Amino acid sequence: MRRSVTVSFSTRTDGDLRIGADPHELVERRARLAPGEWTWLRQVHGAEVVVVDQPGAHAGAEADAAVTDVPDAVLAVHTADCVPVLLDGGTVVGAAHAGWRGVVGGVLEQTVEAMRALGAGRVTAHVGPHIRARCYEFGADELDEVAARCGDAVRARTAWDTTALDLTAAVHALLEPLGVDVVDHGGCTACEPRRCFSHRARADEGRAAATIVLRDAPPSGTGSGSVAPEAGA
Repeated sequence: MRRSVTVSFSTRTDGDLRIGADPHELVERRARLAPGEWTWLRQVHGAEVVVVDQPGAHAGAEADAAVTDVPDAVLAVHTADCVPVLLDGGTVVGAAHAGWRGVVGGVLEQTVEAMRALGAGRVTAHVGPHIRARCYEFGADELDEVAARCGDAVRARTAWDTTALDLTAAVHALLEPLGVDVVDHGGCTACEPRRCFSHRARADEGRAAATIVLRDAPPSGTGSGSVAPEAGA
């Protein structure tokens, strides 16, 4: 059966989607963003990937990524500076929460590997709003650790000319050698306060959600493939 894939990146206008938000408001906000049973994760900045075999499976698991080939299973990750990466493999999808520790730990590679084990075809990664290098001052020792894993392209400077980490470059460096196409939807959590939550820049409690879901019935006239709406759509 032909399938469609829908990705969404929430913004402040969609409300606070963190796990600890008001339960009734959270149900309503989730339904508006991506209707269906959500697999949301207790993210630990690691590389654990869960395989979702029915809608809502593994909700609340300690992990930083999820994959599925099941229609109507909403995969979700939450961010306020880390990189939300939504992966479309045609008949298999994945969602990964990629902070610098997860990147070093291999969360992106393990997510792609898990998708391919389920039969994914060509994979496209949709990258949502996250803290960009110009705003991400970073310690020299930790930067060396990330560079040892991802290459020197991750070394950058902030807008005020201090040592910075380029997480966007890290995502490209790890995914492109795996044959994954990377589509960056833009947005900096630190310097776009009207659009994004940022823990690092403003100590915001709120969290954005990035979701991806397979549907058996493609939207009328679109056929199968990726649908990548603007953030907040």
